[in-house]
Amino acid sequence: MNFIIIFFGWIFSLCLHEFSHALVAYHGGDTTVREKGYLTFNPIRYTHPMLSIVIPVLILMMGGIGLPGGAVYIETWRIRNRYWLSATSLAGPAANGLFAIVLAILLQVLPESTSYVWPGISFLLVLQIWSILFNLIPIPPLDGYGAIEPFLNPAIRMQMDRIRAFAIWFLILVIWYVPVFSEFFWNMIYIIASILGVDWDLVVLGQDFLLNFFRL
Repeated sequence: MNFIIIFFGWIFSLCLHEFSHALVAYHGGDTTVREKGYLTFNPIRYTHPMLSIVIPVLILMMGGIGLPGGAVYIETWRIRNRYWLSATSLAGPAANGLFAIVLAILLQVLPESTSYVWPGISFLLVLQIWSILFNLIPIPPLDGYGAIEPFLNPAIRMQMDRIRAFAIWFLILVIWYVPVFSEFFWNMIYIIASILGVDWDLVVLGQDFLLNFFRL
């Protein structure tokens, strides 16, 4: 049961993330997202189902890291102004934040008789926090950079575009293998999870359920 909650809950959160980008873009002026099928929860309608679903799920199977999916294709020139562009980028992390709050509420209101699912919910909540913090790092192609890109000098944007293809992979390696960055990142996640009332022992148990399933 905990595996089902984590696995399918994570896929749902990826769909919610991409849907939220598309929804704000639609209201901001890019009505083509509806024609492309982005205003649904169907992952095969995304521009990059491999980046949006397959790779994040594979990373989840390897170690339970909340790697964000690839963004839907937004025709940015249709968006009304740079504020809507920024809002479109922030919509994904905001959706993960809302989902995290819902999960935190569930942990508080579910009866004791359902305690067997608490580890799965707790770990899924931590995945949302990871995804939010990671996504908000202001480097391309993450949402944090997308939020500030419309306000940057064109010369700076040009320089950032040059590292777009490999920046995210470099960042993942830094977080994974450089202790000072990894510890800082996980400390931030722990602090936010604690504020939301998450029991970290349940988080660890939930991760164990996930990893043990894939070891079978």
